[in-house]
Amino acid sequence: MRRREFITLLGGATAAWPLAARAQPGERVRWIGVLMISPDNDQLGRETAAIFEQGLAKLGWTVGRNLAIDYRWGVSDIEKARLAVAQIMRLAPNVILANGGPALTAAQQATRTVPIVFTGISEPVERGFVASLAHPGGNTTGFANLEATIGGKWLELFKEIAPRATRVMAMFNPASSFAERFFRAAEAAAQKLAVEVVAARVHDAAEIDASVTALARESGAGLMLPPDGFTTAYGREILGLTARYRLPAMAGTKSFVVQGGLMSYGRDILDEYRRAAAYVDRILKGEKPADLPVQAPTKFELVINLKTAKSLGITVLPTLIARADEVIE
Repeated sequence: MRRREFITLLGGATAAWPLAARAQPGERVRWIGVLMISPDNDQLGRETAAIFEQGLAKLGWTVGRNLAIDYRWGVSDIEKARLAVAQIMRLAPNVILANGGPALTAAQQATRTVPIVFTGISEPVERGFVASLAHPGGNTTGFANLEATIGGKWLELFKEIAPRATRVMAMFNPASSFAERFFRAAEAAAQKLAVEVVAARVHDAAEIDASVTALARESGAGLMLPPDGFTTAYGREILGLTARYRLPAMAGTKSFVVQGGLMSYGRDILDEYRRAAAYVDRILKGEKPADLPVQAPTKFELVINLKTAKSLGITVLPTLIARADEVIE
């Protein structure tokens, strides 16, 4: 097979994997397959990969010496995930790092022996990924996403930054049981905040377009995107629509705000990948995923885009700015 054909086969792989060829003679190289929801041109995705590698380096694992990493980007649905996992499995990985539900589902379907560490998974016990948080069992452990009750907190923050909002739409894919419960939590908090919360259950880009376009016709409209791989995958399309219709929008990741969204509140993803590196290290050194408890988020971050707020005619209160972990100007 010619080199070009081989690179084409590996598709989303990072340049990290060929460095394995430069390992010291006699030194064993360990392989990690990484499945990421974000596309390969996403800034936050690249930052998390860098943090993950830095965390491993501090623990003695250096790409090009005793470690090789194969990244697969844009793993946002089950079909893409199955293809990516099949490609990674050909490399006989020592550990798989799976970001999001489709990636974890495909990885578990492909192997019950290769250790799997997940990130960004909501309600992993309820969804059957692990037996329990304290004792996950099997070959899988990792880091859980936010709890669905955070929906009420989100609505409070949304009303604080956009007090004129009277109708807020939570948009999500109905396949996400977490997002449905998130919406119910926001709905329960709506009355005391004098706002109506409605759901837009969307399946594709056309339904996203139609839902946001309809919302934009309402006065006092706003948009919330519950933490979910589906809306993350369509983030650019959603941002384009919110900019076109001048809608305040809130999501769960900092990258949404960096690219022009008004506000985000969610787990500190970079901290999560530092901790993921520690779990991968422990597994590579002989510990079993079944014995490593699933961890909940320990750090949260509130990010506000003041430039976007200004373009929407929103004056952000100094008290909210003071509470923000990062303000984009």
